Amino acid sequence: MASGLPGRLLQRREDPRRTSFLELFFDLTVIFALTRLSRAILDDLSIHGGFRVLVLLAAIWWVWFVTAWSADWFDPRAPLIVVLLLWVMFGGLFMAAAVPTAFDQHALVFAVAYVAIHLGRAALLLPALWGHPAQLRTARVAIWFAVSGVLWIVGAVVARAREVLWALALLLEYGLARLGWPTPKLGRSSWTDLQVNGDHLSERYQQIFIIALGELILMAGVTYSDAGFDQQRTMAFVLAFVTAAALARLYLVPAGGRVGTAIQAAGPPGSKLALLAGYLHLVMIAGVLATSVALEMTIDNPGLRDQGHLVVGVVGPALFLTGRILLSTLVDSNLPWARLIGVPAIIVGGIVSMRLSQLAASGVITVLLLLIVLLDAMPGMWRQQTADGSDAVDQRRRA
Repeated sequence: MASGLPGRLLQRREDPRRTSFLELFFDLTVIFALTRLSRAILDDLSIHGGFRVLVLLAAIWWVWFVTAWSADWFDPRAPLIVVLLLWVMFGGLFMAAAVPTAFDQHALVFAVAYVAIHLGRAALLLPALWGHPAQLRTARVAIWFAVSGVLWIVGAVVARAREVLWALALLLEYGLARLGWPTPKLGRSSWTDLQVNGDHLSERYQQIFIIALGELILMAGVTYSDAGFDQQRTMAFVLAFVTAAALARLYLVPAGGRVGTAIQAAGPPGSKLALLAGYLHLVMIAGVLATSVALEMTIDNPGLRDQGHLVVGVVGPALFLTGRILLSTLVDSNLPWARLIGVPAIIVGGIVSMRLSQLAASGVITVLLLLIVLLDAMPGMWRQQTADGSDAVDQRRRA
């Protein structure tokens, strides 16, 4: 039975892959985690607080990312993989619940849940893959997660070193993934070993980005519902919706929908592209999260003048645009000029808005995002008009 189990677990590369119900069910933990992270930002708007939230977000993202790749390699309908996804989801709920106090009294809860997710994944997969080459790939990852796990647990116990050790653990994990998990006596995984289905992973990236936008809509709606329906708050709520729509459009067009095609076209090296795209999605989701917090603050108190709101209101869109520009460069090998101009424009807009209310400052940023959308769409509109004009000339000639 053991010898046939790997064959029943592993996906064949040529098989079409669609996101399973269980994968979408697992994504619900990310919604919960993002709402807790937004609370953490609101509790501490300082640079130090932002760094802490970034560490927690990177850890939560890494759980989602590694799980998405595992679900790409293995058949999510297999009972063992169902158990695996539920295990990760269960641990992810503990991590999310601990987020607001992860650097204080619940540090050990967050760290133990994180380490248990990764080592529990290995404990399930290593025996099931016995005798299969994929077992070696899993062993390399498990060994390094055990090493980084020491940093997580020690950091949870030693409060003074917590931030440094947790950040170091994340740098180790992200860096080793990029290098193929090089392990003494076991070597490293090649890009062929790490090959993924580009269409499936691209779909998962789009889904998790939609979830990030969903958190923005959710928190804006909850804050508006609780704060009241006066004119200024209604205007702020409208700005939140328009901002979410602008971010969605800037994400999807053009490269957001072509990541899968680029991964597939690259063959085994496409796994490297998929990995880098995952890192850039972390940057974009961090930007959406910060934007969400700024809009939530605006709805809650639109007339207030607050420097913390200005910082997150500028950093959020700028982070998103930076990640999105780099994704375009990765997928299409070009630099979208409208978005390149957009980053400094957002920063200048923030400086200009320093003396304005939160509502007015959010309005400035939203208008700038809409201008970026318009400028970004102009080349396509121009090409379409040129093509339509050429077609009309050809029709007249035939007539």
